Amino acid sequence: MHDFFDMPSDLQHSWIGLVGLHLREALLPVAAGLLLALPIAQLCIRFRWLYPPVLGVTTVLYAVPSLAFFVVLINYTGQTELTVMIPLAVYSLVVLVPAIVDGVRSVPQETLSAATAMGFGPVRRYFQVQLPIAVPAIIAGLRVATVSSISLVSVGMLIGNQGALGNLLHDAQIYNRPELTWNSVITTALLAILLDALLVLVRVLLTPWMPSGTAGRKQAPALKDAAR
Repeated sequence: MHDFFDMPSDLQHSWIGLVGLHLREALLPVAAGLLLALPIAQLCIRFRWLYPPVLGVTTVLYAVPSLAFFVVLINYTGQTELTVMIPLAVYSLVVLVPAIVDGVRSVPQETLSAATAMGFGPVRRYFQVQLPIAVPAIIAGLRVATVSSISLVSVGMLIGNQGALGNLLHDAQIYNRPELTWNSVITTALLAILLDALLVLVRVLLTPWMPSGTAGRKQAPALKDAAR
């Protein structure tokens, strides 16, 4: 067990340090992707003709292998965390943009009409009615983007030890220490499971109006309650 958590000196991090680094490299891109996806999705909702090309571009970018992305970026950002995080943020858009668009579009028209009748302007209606009702769809997209990001961080080991827990895979071969491989795989999987469970909890807390066992259904609260 001691060897399992004994990190080689070339990693310059303890096991806890690698976990923290892995979370930072995985979650910051998802957060950046969400901040980008919200206005992009709103534009796609407002201008329906824009959605197909935006979805096409994000899909094409998602199809670019991460290693190829790294090679292109490394000339500008060097062997840094940024080189790993930029592609992960771009990849998250292919999940988050459709999730937000579909969630917002699922809001019943009568709900929007009622909000307008109550004096809600477009901005207030978007933030106080549409986004809250779209929370289940958005959280579903965040779950996929987060788990994917946690997995892909490990590829950063190919560009100068920027893979956090993925660096253990490289050192496992160099030092002939298979326990480092198990450490990397198990810890990464546990992080993905724990964060996924945390997002489910967030969804439950943000949507108390949803009956238990209906996480996949987009049910809206009464507008009267949403406006309080």
